[in-house]
Amino acid sequence: MEIPQGLKYSKEHEWVATEESVATVGITDHAQDQLGEIVYIELPAVGDKISKDDPFGVVESVKAVSDIYAPVSGTVIEVNEDLPESPEVVNEDPYGDGWLIKVRMNDPTDLDDLMDHEEYAELVAREKE
Repeated sequence: MEIPQGLKYSKEHEWVATEESVATVGITDHAQDQLGEIVYIELPAVGDKISKDDPFGVVESVKAVSDIYAPVSGTVIEVNEDLPESPEVVNEDPYGDGWLIKVRMNDPTDLDDLMDHEEYAELVAREKE
């Protein structure tokens, strides 16, 4: 299981990569592995406002339907347009081509509540026990 360094992680298994005030959000390798084969993804529209810790989308797999939670608050400035037609990309490349949305953050201190690589690895290890 891959847990890249340099990203931030939520306890709901989303990852965040930041560049200035823009956060790119996706689901982690662990999340896609737990879900199994992803068959459908519902994402917000560009211009939508999302709020930290609230659901902003839905991912449906052969096993379950799960909400995707916002790790930061802000305005959606870009959506991965390839995913509705090819949701399996999230399984194949969760940290690359499988990104979900880009958000202009309202408050960069939202990132302070997220976990780093080591803390997230510990969370996943505890969940597997």
